[in-house]
Amino acid sequence: MSSRAERRLYAAISYLAWRPEAAPESRQRFFASGPRELRRPGKAFEKRGTIQRAGELRLIPLEGLPEIRRGANLAALLAHAARERGLAFERRDILVVAQKAVSKAEGRVVRLATVRPSPLAREWAERTGQDARHVEVILRESRRVLRMTERALIVETHHGFVCANAGVDRSNVPTGRGRGGACVTCLPEDPDASARAISRGLQHRTGVALPVIVSDTFGRPWRLGLVNVAIGAWGLRVLADLRGTRDVHGRVLRGTILGVADELAAAAGLLMGKSEAVPAVIVRGYRYQPGHQRAARMVRPAAEDLFR
Repeated sequence: MSSRAERRLYAAISYLAWRPEAAPESRQRFFASGPRELRRPGKAFEKRGTIQRAGELRLIPLEGLPEIRRGANLAALLAHAARERGLAFERRDILVVAQKAVSKAEGRVVRLATVRPSPLAREWAERTGQDARHVEVILRESRRVLRMTERALIVETHHGFVCANAGVDRSNVPTGRGRGGACVTCLPEDPDASARAISRGLQHRTGVALPVIVSDTFGRPWRLGLVNVAIGAWGLRVLADLRGTRDVHGRVLRGTILGVADELAAAAGLLMGKSEAVPAVIVRGYRYQPGHQRAARMVRPAAEDLFR
């Protein structure tokens, strides 16, 4: 048997091992295009009958936005920034927007001078060495407190997120030198609704329906380093459930659910940083599954949480 025939036989056997239910017609189509176009298992993954092929992924920062203030039309600012850079949103692009920009536009900024700390906030601030007003804002944004340390309060927010300080943050907000004194930002009240509003606003201005992810930096238990995660989403499936599909060796996957929106947020976070003034990143080239899953769906139910 020639080496070429052996390669074709090997490919056919591998394919049938991967897809034992394949019918004869499928095998004929498999051979029809010749050996140069044969695809081995592993070049793609199957999700409910849909094959998503790997490709090149591009991350494009959107710079040049002004300081965002309460009431700002974030979709209009993003569309303008893209035009100024000579960028055009393309079909199948994904836009990742920093939570801080969304919170500022939605007025989720608190002047600490207006905050009156509760006795509990004063007590905890004294124990942790924090500003009692800052602690009070954290408590207001929390459903319950899970842990308290000198560095942070680990809480469950009203959204259901478990994170440090309820997402209340001092970075990239006025420091106190300007009018009104020091400020902190809080997470958007409904980050999924925020993503939907930005997506619809951009579609109105550009004619392109863009999935939007609102991201924020979260710490991770048992791992050092902050990573951007999706706290809001619109226009794509945030999870890829691969249970019941097969890996490259033909094994059936039993518990594999990919956090697609978190992975996209983390990739975009590499360009955002804390001092780069990049409030949004275009992700181009990822073959996402359209849909309207909320990022809130990614929060693990308390009944499944082994550590709370």
